[in-house]
Amino acid sequence: MSDPPEFDTAPGDGGRESDRPADTAGSDGRSALRTVGVAFGLGIAGILGLLAVTTVVGGAIFVVATLTGRQPSLLVSFVVPFVVGQVVAFVGVSLGYLRWRGLSREELLAYLGVRRPSIVESVIAVIGPVFVLVTALAVSSLVVLVGTEPAQNQGAQMTLQNPSIIPVMIVAMLLVVGPCEEILFRGVIQSRAREAFSAAPAILLAAAVFAPAHVVSLTGGVGAMLTTISILFVPSLIFGAVYEYTRNLVVVALMHGLYNSFLLTIGYVAIRYGPGIEGAGQAGTALLGL
Repeated sequence: MSDPPEFDTAPGDGGRESDRPADTAGSDGRSALRTVGVAFGLGIAGILGLLAVTTVVGGAIFVVATLTGRQPSLLVSFVVPFVVGQVVAFVGVSLGYLRWRGLSREELLAYLGVRRPSIVESVIAVIGPVFVLVTALAVSSLVVLVGTEPAQNQGAQMTLQNPSIIPVMIVAMLLVVGPCEEILFRGVIQSRAREAFSAAPAILLAAAVFAPAHVVSLTGGVGAMLTTISILFVPSLIFGAVYEYTRNLVVVALMHGLYNSFLLTIGYVAIRYGPGIEGAGQAGTALLGL
């Protein structure tokens, strides 16, 4: 409900200047270009970090399994690297960047907007995912009806093919994916963008980084991936708008986690029990988090 707090920034990362309002800061071409570069740089760093951490953790599990002669469960071989990668990569990049800028712990929490939600914010956090879900599924179903098949999310497909880990993945969506993705894409990237741009461009920039980042978890041709990335702009824009309105990371993290959990549940039900709506279920799983 208010603009991000202003802090002194580290050299070379032109943040908001105290004597220039956020709505006009973008008029400085160099500041705007730097902001866009920082946004995509942070997004790329998060994705590369995710790939690196999951590869290392997965490799370590494989080595231990080989040495001990014990086949690891899917919970260990799939869920553990997934969770560790999200936490280390997204949270690590986010906190590392903000600490590099010189923010103290208190300033960091204020910058991200980490606080207990009000009653109104709590309602938004619970009701919001339903709106996002209906909107995203409507768009994805329409895409399927017109014959443009979206790409599939590898993690979602792995989960749906192994129902035993669905409860664990739902918990992971709520406690790991929602918070970890939102701390980077909204808490850091969108907040950083607001130092140079007004609300709408900042939300669009965060979405432009968030949606393509999912390409690492998608399978299919280039056209299918572009279709899915385009669809992913829908929830991303809504998350960004809610974050702009509330300035509360907890609200948007909970929204994101609930949204992913709903999608995972609906995707499983559609594929398992509703052959007639299987296409919509398959399209919906592509909208899950990384």
